[in-house]
Amino acid sequence: MKLPFTQMSRAYKVLSLTAIATFLVSLDTSIVVVAQRRIEEDLGHPTLLTWVFSAYSIAYAAGLLTAGRFADVNGRKRSFLRGLFLFSLGSVLCGLAPSAGFLVAARVIQALGGAQLTPASLALVMPEFPAEKRTVAIGIWGAVGGLAAAAGPTFGGVLVDWLNWRWLFFINVPFCIFTLIVGNKILHESKDPNATKNVDLIGTALGFPGVALVTLSITQSSEWGWGDNRTMAALFGGIILLGLFVQRCRTVANPLLDLTLFKLPFVVAANISGLFFSIGFLGMWLLNTQWIQAIWDYSPAKSGLATAPGPIMAAVFAAPMGRVAVKWGHARVLMVGAVLLSFGTFMLTITMGPEPAYLTHYLPWMIITGIGVGCSMSTLSSSASAFLPPSRFAMGSALNTTARQVGSALGAALAASLAAPAMANFVKAKMTGVELTKDMLSSYYNAWRFMAAIYLLAGIIMIVLFRKPTDEQMAAANEVEFVD
Repeated sequence: MKLPFTQMSRAYKVLSLTAIATFLVSLDTSIVVVAQRRIEEDLGHPTLLTWVFSAYSIAYAAGLLTAGRFADVNGRKRSFLRGLFLFSLGSVLCGLAPSAGFLVAARVIQALGGAQLTPASLALVMPEFPAEKRTVAIGIWGAVGGLAAAAGPTFGGVLVDWLNWRWLFFINVPFCIFTLIVGNKILHESKDPNATKNVDLIGTALGFPGVALVTLSITQSSEWGWGDNRTMAALFGGIILLGLFVQRCRTVANPLLDLTLFKLPFVVAANISGLFFSIGFLGMWLLNTQWIQAIWDYSPAKSGLATAPGPIMAAVFAAPMGRVAVKWGHARVLMVGAVLLSFGTFMLTITMGPEPAYLTHYLPWMIITGIGVGCSMSTLSSSASAFLPPSRFAMGSALNTTARQVGSALGAALAASLAAPAMANFVKAKMTGVELTKDMLSSYYNAWRFMAAIYLLAGIIMIVLFRKPTDEQMAAANEVEFVD
């Protein structure tokens, strides 16, 4: 009897393999959030442990932009397998970490591996499908990443409660080994045939720290404060370096980022809309998780299971919405997703109260926002990358993932800042025994309203800016060559 994997077409085998790796990388952006208290009890150093989440986000965002060009030049298969090995090594080191500092360093290794494999993974998928069918395939790939980020608390909560926090990292290893073995056998190598072997190291020295500093300023703004000298120094330092990076890309023969990508309306629309969508998505998810764990006093496992209907609905709707986008238009499908997400998030401000009422006050909006995610995630990924020429597959994927990762960092920081007064009132009420009221949590509701508005803005941007690729662009997107 043949296993289901052996009965798949080659294209869907490649999609499945790359989706496994993408799922693990995206999962690890959020899975540790529910375990911070348990890790602190084991390793101590609570101040340093805040970097377990931040260090991964910063290193992942910083590595993406340069990793895309490295994959196009040196080979997408090679970059994917090397990145996956580095990610799995980082996972093992995280699970074995004897101290908080060691854990943070291992998280950086994880993130750099994830940054290397992510753009390469999508670039491996796209040549396997004709341009007119890539929307569905990339939609599945993109939805897997979004599903993983949303499902992180569910898996993390269960693993922490049933086993221990170290299994948050060990769980990656068998999947990585499987993907490495099978991927080495079935993946074809591809690269930019016009690129020189020498990657622009000066551009790398400008782009990597530039993105890292901007992400650092955003990630730490809720702790340091937006007006803090450290935040401002990191932000402006990063902006200056990115300005120099753009200038370098204008003048060098083989830049890390081809600025002509910004002449393509579908690329511009998807990246700007993706940035704002990610602000709303991470902001909403963190607000939801914090509320049911802190205000409703759910355990990590219970809070994860309570949120699970959202990721499940996203998984169910992602592929069908990819097919709808081909017929009806990417911008329209994304707008539908944005409206659903905005409505579901706004309804949380009306129904959610201090007393738990899961079935009536939380579950309906998890289902609606989950459907919205299914409409949006797949459409954003495919509209950003599906119609690019083969020489820019990994670069385009890296650009889109970088924009969304920076948006995610900004969403997390804004959620923490906007909800801070309400959480301070919650702590004060708990310490003094005063009954918690909705008025005391007003800033939390405002944070949800802000995220709802951001979702709508993402949809409007897509409607206004997106244009279908021309016949010439579609023809160029189908000119695929393998080198093995």
